[in-house]
Amino acid sequence: MKGNYLIIDKRALPEVYEKVIEVKELLKEGVVTEITEATQKVGISRSAYYKYKDFVFDFSESAIGRKCTFSMVLGHKTGTLSRILNLVAEKGGNIITIDQSIPINGRANVTVTMDISGIEGDTLKVLDYLNSIEGVEKVDLIALE
Repeated sequence: MKGNYLIIDKRALPEVYEKVIEVKELLKEGVVTEITEATQKVGISRSAYYKYKDFVFDFSESAIGRKCTFSMVLGHKTGTLSRILNLVAEKGGNIITIDQSIPINGRANVTVTMDISGIEGDTLKVLDYLNSIEGVEKVDLIALE
């Protein structure tokens, strides 16, 4: 398997995952101010919310201002990071932050956060773009906003 993420139709999952997302939305929108109130409102326990809150996200392809953080392993080859930056700009994305480690054993870890709202297609398409770049050995999506 290539990565840690799957896209699954919510109808195939237990209802608790969708309720965790509902709790997050109630808190985000200010409908409620406390987790206890939100979990009671949607009908799940606080422990269920805490168990899944960091692992369940609403995947919205039409979200405006989408920001993604990708963790990458790059081979220590001249121009690899430059090719990533050029491709992101060419596709309509905007780099927000870059954090790069010193190359060890011919590989460097790089974390890039970018605004992909200007890129046509979804987050998986961005993963495909990044994986297609010469010198990119591995790409993982670590955060999506």
